[in-house]
Amino acid sequence: WGLLLLVAALALGETAATRCPAPCVCDNLRAHVLCLNGNLTTIPSSIPQLTKRLDLRGNSFTIIPVGAFLATPYLTHLDLQRCKVERLEEGAFRGLGRLVYLNLASNGIALLYQESLDGLSSLQQLILQRNRIEEIQPGAFGHLGSLTVLDLRANALVYLPDMVFQGLQVLRWLRLSHNTLHVLGSEAFTALPALRRLSLDHNELQALPGEALARLDGVAQLDLGHNPITYVAEEALSMASLKHLFLDHAALQDVAPNAFARSPQLRTLDLRENQLRGLPPLAGTRGLARVSLAGNPLLCSCLLRPFRDWMVRARVQAEGSCAAPPALRGRPLDSLRPLEMRCGRPQLPPSPAVPSEQPRPCPQGCACSPDFRHGSCENRGLREIPWGFPGDTRLLDLRRNAFGTVPPGAFPGLKELVSLHLQSCSIGALHPGALRGLESLVYLYLTDNRLSTLAAAAFEGAPRLAYLDLDRNAFTHLPAGALQLLPNLISLHLQHNAIRELVEGDLARAGGLRWLYLAGNAIGHIAPTALAPAKMLEKLHLEGNSLVEVPTAALRGLPALSELKLSRNPIKHMGNSAFLPVASSLQHLYLDNMGLERISPSAFAGLGPKIRSLYLESNKMSNIPDMSNFTGLEILNLRDVPFHCDCHLLPLRRWIDKLNLRVGATCGSPAEARGLKVKLSTTFQTCPGWAQGKAGRASPDKTKAASKPSKKKRSGKSPARGFKKSRV
Repeated sequence: WGLLLLVAALALGETAATRCPAPCVCDNLRAHVLCLNGNLTTIPSSIPQLTKRLDLRGNSFTIIPVGAFLATPYLTHLDLQRCKVERLEEGAFRGLGRLVYLNLASNGIALLYQESLDGLSSLQQLILQRNRIEEIQPGAFGHLGSLTVLDLRANALVYLPDMVFQGLQVLRWLRLSHNTLHVLGSEAFTALPALRRLSLDHNELQALPGEALARLDGVAQLDLGHNPITYVAEEALSMASLKHLFLDHAALQDVAPNAFARSPQLRTLDLRENQLRGLPPLAGTRGLARVSLAGNPLLCSCLLRPFRDWMVRARVQAEGSCAAPPALRGRPLDSLRPLEMRCGRPQLPPSPAVPSEQPRPCPQGCACSPDFRHGSCENRGLREIPWGFPGDTRLLDLRRNAFGTVPPGAFPGLKELVSLHLQSCSIGALHPGALRGLESLVYLYLTDNRLSTLAAAAFEGAPRLAYLDLDRNAFTHLPAGALQLLPNLISLHLQHNAIRELVEGDLARAGGLRWLYLAGNAIGHIAPTALAPAKMLEKLHLEGNSLVEVPTAALRGLPALSELKLSRNPIKHMGNSAFLPVASSLQHLYLDNMGLERISPSAFAGLGPKIRSLYLESNKMSNIPDMSNFTGLEILNLRDVPFHCDCHLLPLRRWIDKLNLRVGATCGSPAEARGLKVKLSTTFQTCPGWAQGKAGRASPDKTKAASKPSKKKRSGKSPARGFKKSRV
């Protein structure tokens, strides 16, 4: 009897270890379980205990509770993409000591708690791309001692605190691209001894975070492209192992001669698509082999001759061509001869009777670069704006001080100043005449201050101002009066303030405005004529506000608008002709994450081949209007939309069948189709006209061959052919 009981117990154990829960598919030979695109709301408890790979993509878990995977301790790979996960409870992955790969991409996670990832001692790759992570609590990664790749791309990170990545002793690649990072703690990257690549491109960094990067002795590749960085200061980058630096598509106006002197192993430097008129010889870069300057407005005059001579002497390959003077326009840099690089006016020696003008001394505690006409007093603890910078200063960096106010005439004698940085200075008041005399000023950065209003004369004396950044202040309305003194304004940033509405007159005299950024406010109403003066507007970012309908009337009179972002507004219904006023120019339209429930049949009236990207993901509608005339689409995102896959959706089904795009459309109903891709659902095969539509798409050769087989057989094979042909 004892032997029989033992055999029975072993048999029961084996059954428990190999049974497959519905609606999953199990491959016991390879220990794989797939539960794809279903309606699961909890982690199945009856997954075979010996499972090594578990794929749960496309379900609806919302929360991963404590100990959710204790029954599957042998897992090595876990995929939870597109599962609508919003919260990882502390201890959610305890017991998964063998897991090496965890994919949590495309969910709604906003916060990583201290113990959210506890128990993953063997994890090597963690993918958190395309979530909504705004904050990472200290210690969140403290138990991931084996992690080599951490992917945090496309989240909502604004700030990285000190020691945030502590514990990642073997991490080799940290991916932070496509966030909104403004500030990095000086110790943010401390304790990452094995890091070899850091990706910080496509963020909002306005200066090179040199102090934070100095902790990274082993990093060989640094990606900083697509950030609004205007200047690389002296010895700004101290990275002993850096070999490849990408600063492309930024806003660089100048680079100091010894900016990279403390990165002696640098081999490639990518400075494409910036605003550089020239570049000095780069001191201390003996190993540099290639500099890319393509897309810069290079002035190939005598001022660029020292760089050209250095390039030849150091055997550096420089990519790029001249933008001026006209005689040299289009000439590659490496084809220039010194005698061709002339200056417009001869440089006359000073008269013996008149002593040459000596530059004024630099204010105490600050640094001034006479060669590139830059001044910097960043983070000096100053309470008053210093005077005494050289009169030919072009860029002045006063970030991270405690000025509180900017008094009238704060910058005397700086008529040549082009770029002024006053971010994070606790500024609550910009007094009338504060910028008086700054007649050459083009860039003004006032991000992360305490401004709530601006006097009408706040910008008096700076008529050339074109780029104004007022993000993260306390404005409750647009500073209309002050903006009227800026006839050359091109770009206005007022994101993450407390603006509630846009009214008539807000943009009066803003006829040259091209880019308006208003994301993250509380805008609930836009008057029909509020935007009308900005007839040259190309980009309008309104995501993350309180709009309950598309501001159609306000879009009238914007013939150049090419990009409109309405993401994360509580718009439930989209009426007819919602975008008709901008139909002739609109190319990029963002309508994702709005809770959108219904789109009227003619909502997209007028839109067509010009539309290049359309984002509709994470909404609640069950159908969308006919978009067959959107023939120029390069991006279409329909993920996390509960489409009702019946005959009313057949036009969309046929249109998707023709696209060569990944659209991510899945069925939310009926029950037999839930979780399936729209393209693969069989519910359409009973619709009138289905067979004719499939036959109409057959090639001539196959039409001839189809004369023998029955229509039923031909219809059954078509979805497979379409799936192979398309990447949907």
